[in-house]
Amino acid sequence: MAENDVKVLGSWPSPYVLRVRIALHLKSVNYEHIEENLLESKSELLLKSNPVFKKVPVLIHGDKLICESLIIVQYIDEVWLFAPSILPSDAYERANSRFLAAYVDDKLSPALRGALAAESEDAKKATIAQLEEGLVLLEEKFRKLSKGEAFFGGDNIGYLDIAIDSLLVWIQVVEKFSEKKLLNEAKTPCLLEWAYRFSSHAAVKDVLARG
Repeated sequence: MAENDVKVLGSWPSPYVLRVRIALHLKSVNYEHIEENLLESKSELLLKSNPVFKKVPVLIHGDKLICESLIIVQYIDEVWLFAPSILPSDAYERANSRFLAAYVDDKLSPALRGALAAESEDAKKATIAQLEEGLVLLEEKFRKLSKGEAFFGGDNIGYLDIAIDSLLVWIQVVEKFSEKKLLNEAKTPCLLEWAYRFSSHAAVKDVLARG
């Protein structure tokens, strides 16, 4: 199947769409990005491609439709087997990466959005405390999983790096409104450096430059 049969239904502001596009850029897969304007009514193509959740991202690979960002990233790694590998080769490390990625989506992402929606100062402080605890946990996991390399995935971006990237946009917004640094030298020095390296990676910069 030709690479030009690959399309991504997405919306530029979505960090979940960025996951898919970064994975494709890591694998040097050519694709067409079809922008969905989520402020207007959803397109017929999106509704047909993802009739269950009716949301982006959707990967269209020929006649195959794959939904949900992390599932799409796994699909990309399994279909385009050439280097670099996104998921760890070791079964235990793969399972651990998937577990932590689920933690990011199920716990930290909702907490970040909750911090912005908190109606009282006490609620905001409680949510931010929860976020700080979660980021310290990721700091500890980075020290263990990176094995002294630049990324969670080792010397190159991997599955967990791509998953955690979805937090960065929300973290910046929360930091702006709370006037408190969630990533800092005192508690999360490794994550702070990781965020800079990740954002500076060629695959990530290429996606951001294309818009």
